[in-house]
Parts: sequence; structure tokens; C-alpha cells
Amino acid sequence: MIRIDRWMAAAAIGLLSVFGPAIAEADPNTATTIGTSLPSDFPFIGNPYLGVPVLGFGARGHVERVPVIFLHGNNDTPFPTACNPFGYIRNVAQHLLSSGYRPSELWGLGYQGDQCDLAAEITRKSGVSHSTAAAVPLIRDFVRAVMAYTGARRVDIVAHSLGVTAAREWMMQDKAYGYVRKLVAIDGPNHGIISCSPDPANFYQLRANGGFVPDSAICEEYGSDHTQLLSTLNGAGETPGPTRYLVIRNVFRATPESGDFVYLSAQDGPFLPPVPAKDRYGNPHDFSDSALLAGAPSLDLVGQGQFDPVLGASHLGIVNSPQVWDAVMQFLSRRQHGDD
Repeated sequence: MIRIDRWMAAAAIGLLSVFGPAIAEADPNTATTIGTSLPSDFPFIGNPYLGVPVLGFGARGHVERVPVIFLHGNNDTPFPTACNPFGYIRNVAQHLLSSGYRPSELWGLGYQGDQCDLAAEITRKSGVSHSTAAAVPLIRDFVRAVMAYTGARRVDIVAHSLGVTAAREWMMQDKAYGYVRKLVAIDGPNHGIISCSPDPANFYQLRANGGFVPDSAICEEYGSDHTQLLSTLNGAGETPGPTRYLVIRNVFRATPESGDFVYLSAQDGPFLPPVPAKDRYGNPHDFSDSALLAGAPSLDLVGQGQFDPVLGASHLGIVNSPQVWDAVMQFLSRRQHGDD
């Protein structure tokens, strides 16, 4: 089972990825490595739930392409931190930098802090401070700040897991589709997660595993395909224009669908045993197609756990996959009717 002590132990024994050097503000667009800070003159954005500024990366400088904003998933960060060894979404940005983007065109938001708050109370993993409701105002402020700072009229968004639905929720609330040219939705919980059932065999609900009980904040948002959040969000249209969408997701096709999401027990091997495919009400439900968005093309991948060197989990590995990096670059670079 997935436990916070495994995560912390992984960091403690040296699996924590090594930070790249921060972008030098004197000449940031000569940098060849994505940094771990925002420019000193970037607008301040505070996280009221954690009482700290948001984390992030970006740089001042000339902008030619549509800026890209990177949004990580739940219990993650925009780059590895002392309390979180993942932060793989920064590697997607690094690939774009190596493929011709400027540092001033690549922006990451950390809307849940450095994850060190989980050491004090692990059930915050499923609580309000880690919820979509908490993330949306920070995404709103960050997108506005990036647009103002760069002078861009639109942005692209590359999001993973909770970052997908949080971005979609912000876009719906603000009718911001005209400001988002393209959205890459990597393994997002668009139709719920399997982690919230009251079944005794659902080990995610244990306090040591984050406390994903049916009435936790995350489970109220994602514990079924028809929570208030998802009913409203998907009822408004899953791919409203003029934004263009690409879904990239994990699948497992060797056996009948297991109902898994987020973790694929059949594919990830001993990392996790299966849990009952039930929603937060205890009703049987297949969540395996949760990442799909009606009207969006989908890139279906297998074996992505090989790209997560810490836990070997497909849901984490997919955002660290070179195949995904290439797909993101191709999608963002493709010229389509209506592009500037």
C-alpha cells in the first residue's frame, strides 16, 4: 500500500532528485536548466491555507511563443523538494526548454506548498488545503500574473492529475476558455477516483494512507463520477472551445478493465494490491476511463511505471515519460486554424 512513510523514506535514502541550478536573473534566457524559483519582481501570490507564498518557476525575458503553465497533481510539487521526491512535471518543462522554448515562456505553479505540511498531519492529503476548491483561486491569480508579466494574451496549460480538473474548474468559473489556447490533460480525475469507497478493503481511507474517507474534501470532489464538482464541471461541456485539448492517460488492456484509477494494480505489480472498484457511496463503479474528456483526442499509454524511479507507479511515471514529453511538444507546436 502507498504510505507517507515510504515517500519520506525514499527521500531519506537518497532518491530525491537533484535540483538544477536556479535561473540566473541577470540573463535568464541563456539558462539551459529550468530553475526552482520565480523572478524576484513577479507578483506575490500567497497560499492562505498554508500561510506561505506559492512555489513556482519561471523567468523574465523576451517571449515569442505562447507561455506554458505547468500544474502538478495532488500531493506533488512543481519540482522536487525536501519533503517530496517527485515534481516530475518540471522535467516536461525541461524538455520544452531543450526543444527551443525560452525560460521566460515556461512557468510552473506549486499550489500545495512543498508538502512538508503532511509530516505534521498526513490526512491533509485528502483535506481542504489540498482540494480543487483551494487550488482554483491560486491558479486564477497565477495565470493572470503570468499573462501580465509576459504581455501574453493567451497561455497553454500542461497539467497532471488534480492539476487537470483544477485548471478546468478555473476555466469554467471564469469563462476563461479564450485565454487558454491549449490544455494537455495528463491522467486527470475527470470522472472520479477509486480511492474513496467505505469498503474495508479500501486502504486509502486509513489515516496512515491519507484518510480518503467518503466525506473528506477530496472525496467529496472526486469520490464518484457525479459529485457536485464533477457534475457541474462536466455538465458544462468537457472540452469547451476555443481551447484545444489533448488527453494523455494510462490504460491496461491485457485483462478486462479493473476499474482502477489512480493506480493500476494489474500494471504496477506489487506496488499496490487492488481495491474494490466502488465509489464513495459504496456503489460498484469502473473508474478506468476517468481521464478521458469527451471531444478530445487521447494518447493511451502502458508501462509508464518504469519512469517513476521512486515508487514505480504508472500515475506518477506518466508525467516523467519521454513519450509524453514528445507528445506535449508536438501538440503545443502544431499550428492550427485560429492560432496567432
